[in-house]
Amino acid sequence: MWPWEHLAVGYLAYAVVGRFVWREPPTGATAAAVTLGTQFPDLVDKPLGWWLGVLPGGTTLAHSLLTAVPLSLAVLAVGAAVGRERPALAFAVGYLSHLPGDVVYPIVLGGDAKLWFLLWPLRAAPGDGPAHTAAYVLALVEQFVAFLATPLGLAYLVAELLLLALAGWVWTVDGRPGLPRPPRPDRAR
Repeated sequence: MWPWEHLAVGYLAYAVVGRFVWREPPTGATAAAVTLGTQFPDLVDKPLGWWLGVLPGGTTLAHSLLTAVPLSLAVLAVGAAVGRERPALAFAVGYLSHLPGDVVYPIVLGGDAKLWFLLWPLRAAPGDGPAHTAAYVLALVEQFVAFLATPLGLAYLVAELLLLALAGWVWTVDGRPGLPRPPRPDRAR
């Protein structure tokens, strides 16, 4: 999934969870935490796998359930200990929403489910990371643009725009958490 898709799915998931648990929409702090959580696996794995060559690929360490679950539980425990349960839960929801997105995304694009990374390093990464990161990212973008020119790609684009519109609408209804509130008009005039 692309970063904005992870963000949309994660924000919507936390908006539901936050309302269920605390009966209120996300705040600026929880919106920031869910944003970080949705991007966290790629912020760890892509640089370490694609740029530094420390990991065997861009979906390994932080994409593994063997890391994601214990780390999410640790964040929740620390959040509870310091009185920041809501941002901790937002991060965990964002982080854990990232993984199914990366499983489903290849299926949506007409490929097979990608499951191996969920149990990395117990399941080996298929091949090494790209030799040239910039060229690889450019190739991914080119493949995606070519995909969008197909009938399935057009359907995907419509679904993606609907997802982004829904997330944007929910975020707006929530009061645009994370952005300063606009000044209230003076009602005394």
